[in-house]
Amino acid sequence: MSPRRFVSLRSFPGFSGVGVCLLLFLYLPLLVVVVYSFNANSIATVWTGFSVRWFEQVFASEPIRQALWNSLTVAAWSTATAVVVAVLAAVGFIGMRRRSSRFALALISAPLILPEIVLAIALLSLFAWVHVPLGIPAMILAHAVVGLPFALLPIHSRLAGADWTQFEAAADLGADEWRIFRRVTLPMLQPAIVSGAMLCFIVSMDNFVMSFFTSGPGSTTLPLYIWGALRVGLTPEINALSSLILIASIAVLVASHLLSRKKA
Repeated sequence: MSPRRFVSLRSFPGFSGVGVCLLLFLYLPLLVVVVYSFNANSIATVWTGFSVRWFEQVFASEPIRQALWNSLTVAAWSTATAVVVAVLAAVGFIGMRRRSSRFALALISAPLILPEIVLAIALLSLFAWVHVPLGIPAMILAHAVVGLPFALLPIHSRLAGADWTQFEAAADLGADEWRIFRRVTLPMLQPAIVSGAMLCFIVSMDNFVMSFFTSGPGSTTLPLYIWGALRVGLTPEINALSSLILIASIAVLVASHLLSRKKA
């Protein structure tokens, strides 16, 4: 049997140039934001020198600290809610038939493909119908809905590829279902749970649409603060704040990727 031959994309004319242009289109704006966050000029688009005073203003700003606290509160509670539901759902899928479990997984993963603004309007209508007041609690529920697929997919993937002999061995030794879940299932799922939780957390921290539709008085998050500040004009302070959010997001994503590759 002859070995497989793979086509090298580099052999196509212009592929390297198109690839470089695509990377520049995707990442050059982010680099510009980071560079101009160190601009000494108060006009964001006119470079006059290097300065870190805008980062100092970010850390000294009381509205930014309050927005950060609101973002962390919403992200923490929504992540906890989504992870608990994701673990229960992944375990519940095991007892379902394959077709039924696939259908349920597709329904829970729907927020990944549905337009977020449509989902936000639907949740806003639901909250109005059941008289849920807008604010932090409503934002937690909305962010949990969006973050649930990010928590469920790695957990479900790890559980689906598990070695079932360890569960059978635990049952043969007299362990009941709760003890198997606590001593075998949860430790095995720990890397996937942490990875999914990190993804869910960063999705909540960066979410604007859901926050915009479900926020109330005193519940301004960092994305909402940036949007409000941009209505006045782009400043180096906003660039500095955006750079900090970008660095934090990259760090969480890298950690999540490393944990997802970790074997139990």
